[in-house]
Amino acid sequence: MAEVPRPALARALLQQCTSARLQVKPPEHGAEAEWVEIERGLVIYICFFKGADEDLVPKIVNMLLSVKLSENESGEYVSVLDLPGDVLIIPQATLGGKLKGKKMQYHANIEKEKGLELYSQFVTLCEKELSASTRCAEAVVCVKHGTYGNRQVLKLDTNGPYTHLIEF
Repeated sequence: MAEVPRPALARALLQQCTSARLQVKPPEHGAEAEWVEIERGLVIYICFFKGADEDLVPKIVNMLLSVKLSENESGEYVSVLDLPGDVLIIPQATLGGKLKGKKMQYHANIEKEKGLELYSQFVTLCEKELSASTRCAEAVVCVKHGTYGNRQVLKLDTNGPYTHLIEF
């Protein structure tokens, strides 16, 4: 009997970048917009689905930071930890969309409060992993992140299109 595949618990989209800038707060009442930005590194879009829990987050962080997708100066593919490179994390609920007719539905996405909790844990673990890396510490790489549950403007420079979708 064929085994029924389990539904995905999370989905991540990875983009190699030469620089990226994310608006985390729009301009209001005469105040300028607030932006976070990174230099060369990796942009991670992340979406959690129903059934995801705290035990899944370390596995995702380990996989995404150690997968060899970034090209170094010699043309070899290395992890963002080995590059070393910056990381920009963007919560992306639309990665959970499923086309039904001519509309997208998001019934598989995790509840907003639980999603925020997992997203915060994800950001914290990424920060810890990069700060624990000697190469990253010496290169003074950074982890920046967007705000959960808000629309955000992204400006991205890439040396490809170089995009990978990974499910967990």
